[in-house]
Amino acid sequence: MVTLERPKYRAFLSYSHRDAKWAQWLHKSLESYRPPKHLIGQITEHGEIPRRLAPIFRDREELASATDLGAVINEALRESACQLVICSPYAAKSRWVDEEILAFKRLGRESRILCLIVDGEPNASDDAAQAGNECFPPALRYRMGADGRLTEERTEPIAADARAGKDGKTNAKLKLIAGMLGLGFDALKQREQHRRQRQLLAITASALAGMVLTTGLAALALVARATAQRETLRAEAEAETSHRTTNFLIDLFRISDPSEARGNSVTAREMLDKGAARIDTELATQPAVQAALLDTVGTVYMGLGLYHQARPLLVRAVETRRGLGSPAPVTLDDSLNHLGELLTLQADYDGAQKAFGEAAAVEAAQPAQPQGRAAQAKTLFGLGTALAQQGQYDAAEQRLREALARQRALYGAANGDIARTLQDLAKVVDQRGDLKSALALMREAVAMQRQLRGSLPHPDLAQAVNDLGLLSEENGDYDDSQRLFTEALDMKRRLLGDKHPEIAMGLNNLASVLYDKGELAAAEATYRQALAMQRELLGEVHPDVANTLNNLAFVEYDRGQRRAALRTEEESLQVYRQLFRSDHPDVARIMNRIGYWQIEAGDYVDADRDLHEALEMRLRLLGDMHPDVASSLTHVAILQVATRKYRDAIASASTAVKIYTAAFSASHWKTAVAESAEGAALAGLGRYAEAEKLLTHSYDILSKDIGALPSYRSLARHYLEQLYQQWGRPGDAHRYAFVRTDALEPGSQAPK
Repeated sequence: MVTLERPKYRAFLSYSHRDAKWAQWLHKSLESYRPPKHLIGQITEHGEIPRRLAPIFRDREELASATDLGAVINEALRESACQLVICSPYAAKSRWVDEEILAFKRLGRESRILCLIVDGEPNASDDAAQAGNECFPPALRYRMGADGRLTEERTEPIAADARAGKDGKTNAKLKLIAGMLGLGFDALKQREQHRRQRQLLAITASALAGMVLTTGLAALALVARATAQRETLRAEAEAETSHRTTNFLIDLFRISDPSEARGNSVTAREMLDKGAARIDTELATQPAVQAALLDTVGTVYMGLGLYHQARPLLVRAVETRRGLGSPAPVTLDDSLNHLGELLTLQADYDGAQKAFGEAAAVEAAQPAQPQGRAAQAKTLFGLGTALAQQGQYDAAEQRLREALARQRALYGAANGDIARTLQDLAKVVDQRGDLKSALALMREAVAMQRQLRGSLPHPDLAQAVNDLGLLSEENGDYDDSQRLFTEALDMKRRLLGDKHPEIAMGLNNLASVLYDKGELAAAEATYRQALAMQRELLGEVHPDVANTLNNLAFVEYDRGQRRAALRTEEESLQVYRQLFRSDHPDVARIMNRIGYWQIEAGDYVDADRDLHEALEMRLRLLGDMHPDVASSLTHVAILQVATRKYRDAIASASTAVKIYTAAFSASHWKTAVAESAEGAALAGLGRYAEAEKLLTHSYDILSKDIGALPSYRSLARHYLEQLYQQWGRPGDAHRYAFVRTDALEPGSQAPK
């Protein structure tokens, strides 16, 4: 293979101009991508991993009038480390896409051509009736001969598949990047999942920002809310309701027993709890005042991170205001929005969308006025946040941009609501793959918050700074990211004290960037600090606790503490088990992964228990032909090979092969993993010729498919080495011995 030591371009992008939107997305996504810090500088078969993938060559002019590719195109091909081909029926029919592929192959870089399938079907032209649906150009389907012409020998292009129901855009992008860098897909996918988990948590935190109150300001917040309620009631009821609400609040903050005043933070919480109890007993005959105070106290509980205490109050505020009739609709949408925000924080996204939808309907029925337009913008913002949490990024972006347009029309240049919407819009734009635009939006939000807040700490400013840190980390600016995380965390400590769910989240973010910088000991210590705080504040059974345990396990694994990592991951699983007490796909997925780690550690008894439990759960949930069932069967087969239960392994692996073939194809890398386990079992029984056929075929697929996990590729190579050693062919065994796996060897007995 011919390589370039210092290529001018990381890749040459070939595509039909009918697929220009795909090309634009891929070009922008690749040039904005930053490899994980701990991978930068590593040497792979494709050279040193760079800090960024730019530049990517993308021609912008139609070549229909040209007679050849031209000097510029040919020079760009020569100076490109690899070629990326966007494959569709349009590309398959494009003369110029085909010519670019031929030109690149003639440079001796056939193995550096990576494909992105966006439409059509691979090799559909093999069937004359389906030929119009072919997505691979002819130059991709056949090998290049020594004379520079295509031969009749077929080839299997290395491809990622962005079509619906296949890899999807995000995974397809990561597969291409893995191929460009010479990495396994899993090395990038795990890091990407880790980053997205933190971003989803950060989106949740944004919904909380602006409502978090210092305990010393709790009284003022309650009075301010009561004042806001007065403005929305009918004129004839306004004075009476205001009077009763104010008297209640004044009495609430009157301390009759000096022994109770043990400090502001305790007293404020005590007063809230007492007030919540008194709302029922003292205001039963005053539903308008009762609803206002239920909404007020519930919102304050939510701002303090006390979601379980907030929910019944906000639910009752909505129910009470529904029953009031006029003038309640003016304030009903406010309570519905608060309930929607809380349900978003509690991950009840369907409930949140329902609450925001009802609020929108209430607002639409009201006369047009500035106050109503502001409420509509707030509802659109809440709905956009809830949609983003569910991964519905297109719909989320639409709602957030609508909210932003309404807010700019209402408030002008600088406003807290505008800044907050800019923040969440930036996150959604980032999730859709446009990091450059996301950074611009987030920087605008931070600048606006600094303009509004000055030098004083404020929860909205702290959250905006934190969110800019997340995007800076993604952009590879780790020092800047650490500076921003530290600034946000210091500000939140001044506002919230040393213990709060948001402080724990800030510690998680800081630990992540330390991990990116390779400071694993510091990252582990910071994760442990966050975990202790979450357990104290949220209890042992909470998604944040499970997420931090999972993050901690990755750090332990990278520090070589694989036993500790396994124990931590098992602890995370126990939290998920308590959250999902019946069968659940996520529980089965994590158990299946843990079982594989246990094989690696030589814990065959535990692996057998966990893998079979995961398999049985998946069979109950998904039926017997689901790909997840095949994944469990494949791991079971690998375990059975390791424990020399070869006949059982053949049965498990062959069933997995059938499921994967039906669900994907016979040449899919997951099918190849199952096939390699079946081949290893045949070798164990001495059926060497049959084993060789399966093992060489599966290893050929795994060595070419950029989506295949490195551990599976190493395992397949090890199976081949063992086959030839047992068969008495040491020369062939030596060919596969240059990379060894330190685990999964049949009969190995790692320390328990």
